[in-house]
Parts: sequence; C-alpha cells; structure tokens
Amino acid sequence: MPAPGCLVALMVPIVLVLLAAGTLMAMAHRQNSANERHEQEALERMTRHVESFEDDVRDEARNGFPSPAQTRVIAQRHHGTLVSYEPSDRSLTLRVEFFATYEDTTFFGTSISRAHRCCSFRFEEGAEGGPRRTTLPLRQCNPT
Repeated sequence: MPAPGCLVALMVPIVLVLLAAGTLMAMAHRQNSANERHEQEALERMTRHVESFEDDVRDEARNGFPSPAQTRVIAQRHHGTLVSYEPSDRSLTLRVEFFATYEDTTFFGTSISRAHRCCSFRFEEGAEGGPRRTTLPLRQCNPT
C-alpha cells in the first residue's frame, strides 16, 4: 500500500487539472452566451432599420416612387445597401441588404462581427392612392 503522502502527491495535479478544465468550460459558456446575446441585439437593431427604411420609402413614394439614387440614400441611412431596383407601371420591387455590427469575444480578445440580412420589398399603388407594401420571401442578395 502506498504511503499517504504519495496519494496526495498524485491527487493534487489531477484535482488542479479538473479545476482548470471546469473554469475554462464555464468561461467558454459565458462567452458563447454573451456572443449570442450581442448577435440577437444586432438583429433586433437591424429589424428596426428595416422598418424605418420601409416607412421612409413609403413616405417618399406618396409623390411617386423614389428614384434609384434616392432609394440608395435611404438604404444607406438605415445601414443597408440597395441590391436591386425594379420599377414597373404600378409597383416598385426592391432588394436591400441590411447589416449590423456586434462584438464577438473569444479567449484571444474581442473582434467586430457583422450580421447580414437580405430583404425584398414590393410597393404597389393602393386603392386610396398611397403605396402599399407586399411581403416577399427572402432571397439571396446577389444581383440577378
């Protein structure tokens, strides 16, 4: 049977390794949770930008649909990039890529990440004369 001092000498490094591993796992979990929270906050900001963009285009369209240049400026004001502009006689179809930035933390430091979403909009002249928005499915933001 080994001496009690030998058992302690063998157990101390094992306990220290287990404590260090547990601490690192807890830190990694906290960082992942914080990163997910930051990304979700960025997506919520992006949703507000999309709604504001829609409102501004709708307001601009009361006197006729805005030009591509006007639409591009409105998109930029709301952290977006105009991808496509397709007018027709009574409607305007737009595809805009919106983005938001957030902090992404790792064991090695903090970096800035970017979330992207592509939104399609169709504004049509309504019966009461004002523009009406129709929801379109999301598409890829690559110009066609």
